[in-house]
Amino acid sequence: MLRTNNYLLKVENLKTYFPVKKGLLRRTLGFVKAVDGISFGIKEGQTLGLVGESGCGKTTVAKTIARLVPATAGRVIFKQEDVLSADRMKLRRLRRQISLIFQDSFGSLNPRMTIGSIIGEPIRFHKGIIGSEHRKASSVRSPKDCGLTERVAALLYKVGLSPDCMNRYPHQLSGGQRQRVGIARALSLEPRLVICDEPVSALDVSIRAQILNLLKDLQQELGLTYLFIAHDLAVVEFFANYVAVMYMGRIVEQAPVKQLYRNPLHPYTHALLSSVQRKIKYQKAK
Repeated sequence: MLRTNNYLLKVENLKTYFPVKKGLLRRTLGFVKAVDGISFGIKEGQTLGLVGESGCGKTTVAKTIARLVPATAGRVIFKQEDVLSADRMKLRRLRRQISLIFQDSFGSLNPRMTIGSIIGEPIRFHKGIIGSEHRKASSVRSPKDCGLTERVAALLYKVGLSPDCMNRYPHQLSGGQRQRVGIARALSLEPRLVICDEPVSALDVSIRAQILNLLKDLQQELGLTYLFIAHDLAVVEFFANYVAVMYMGRIVEQAPVKQLYRNPLHPYTHALLSSVQRKIKYQKAK
């Protein structure tokens, strides 16, 4: 058992099952055990890397923690409050402090909304900030204590984009720029926990490094805590403090990054690491 007061986020025996239905009456024949009894904790200001092959349940874990997908059993304790049993008002308050960055930077942004509206929408909804203080957008550096327009401009500046992007649409930006917009939206409510669901896997290698460095800088500046989901072990080794390895809905091994990469104990972790080594050798030989 993990001591809850030592962790910003504690997941305990979490299960997420999806029913398999068939026939005219849609009878339940069984369940797909996407997440099957996992437990882990993340200390404030640190990063836990959740790794595993595609389809092992990593994204379902992220959505269950944020209550975008209903959990079958278990507990998710954030700041000593149970997210899964929270009522509507408490959940709304908790969601201000838990944000997500998605893998698909294009699909996660509304193509009919401008960048300014996309970033400003959660601020309007949760904090009721509207209007502008009519200050020059390019002169804004901090998102606090200002109107909506200035706050959005400051968030864009913080993630390395020009405030002039506010009037553009997602299709007018590159993949790396759209991912920066997703990061700015995730930071709009000043969260404490950011769930990164493979945020760099769809980007080019050069852009990937820029986004990772940006996330690290933001973590140091804002004191963020990350749950970083990925299938690229090289990225996780660079980015995370601890690693949890998922296989078929379960966590088979957890350890600090250096310990796991130097001395993996589970056969599946051995297989993951050996495949990465073979891939590196193949790329060098090529």
